[in-house]
Amino acid sequence: MTNTPLAYTEAGSGPALVFLHGFCESKDVWTDFTKPLVHQFRVIALDLPGHGESPQTDDFSMDSQARQVRETLQTLQVEKCLVVGHSMGGYVAMALADLFPDLLYGLCLFHSSALPDSEEKKENRNKTAAFVQKHGIEKFMDTLVSPLFAESNRASCEAAIQKMQTIGKATPLETILGCLQAMRDRPDRTEVLKNTTLPVFFLVGKEDPAVPLEAILQQCHLPENSMTYFLGHVGHMGMFENTALTRQALLKFAETLYPANAQKYKAANSF
Repeated sequence: MTNTPLAYTEAGSGPALVFLHGFCESKDVWTDFTKPLVHQFRVIALDLPGHGESPQTDDFSMDSQARQVRETLQTLQVEKCLVVGHSMGGYVAMALADLFPDLLYGLCLFHSSALPDSEEKKENRNKTAAFVQKHGIEKFMDTLVSPLFAESNRASCEAAIQKMQTIGKATPLETILGCLQAMRDRPDRTEVLKNTTLPVFFLVGKEDPAVPLEAILQQCHLPENSMTYFLGHVGHMGMFENTALTRQALLKFAETLYPANAQKYKAANSF
C-alpha cells in the first residue's frame, strides 16, 4: 500500500537528523529542542501516521509506520540520516534499523527501548484502551501526561505539560486505539541491537516511569557500538525536563557520527 507522505518540518542544512515523536505527540514537541541544531544539521521532524497533521492509516504497526517514514524521507531525498525516536518513535526507529539499515548512520533511543511489552504492560495497554473508550480522550490526556515528568519537575514544566495535553487531546481516537494495539503487539527487537553495526545512543531518564532504568540496563550493552547517557532527576520527557543537557548529549553523539561537520562548524564559529 502506498501512503501519503507524512507531515514534516525542515530547517538547516548538512547531515540529516530525523526526529520521531512518541504516542499522542506530534512534531511540535521538538520545536524548541531542535532550534540550535539547525546551525549544524538538516533537522527534519515528522508527524507519525494519524498524529498532528499527518493522514490516518489503516495499519499502525511499527513496521508500517517505519515504511511511511522511509517513503517520506525518500520524497525529501534523504539518503541517510541519524534518526532520533522518542518513546513510540523509538519503536519506529528500531523498525527502521531492522528493515532499512542502509537508511541510517545511527539511531538514538530517546527514552525508548528495543524490548517488547511485558505481559503486565500488554494488559495495561488493554486497560488504557478501555479507559479511553469509556471516559474519552480529554480525561485520558489529563491523567497521562503529568506522571511522565519526574515529580520534582512538574511545577517548572507546567507549560510543557499543558502543551503535551493540548497535542494529545487533538489526537484522533482511531490513532490512540490503533497505536495502543500496535505498541502492545510490537516484536522484541533486541536481536537487532545485538546484530547491528550502527552506532546506537540510549538517552535515559533515571526517573522514567514508562521506560525504567532497569530495562535500559538489559540492552544498552548489546550493540557493537553504543553510548548511554543517564539523566538524573528526569522522567520520560528529557526534551522539556532538562533541555540543555539532553540536547548537549545528543549533539555529542551526532558529532561522533559526523566529525568533519563538527570541525567545520567549530572553525566557522571560532573567534
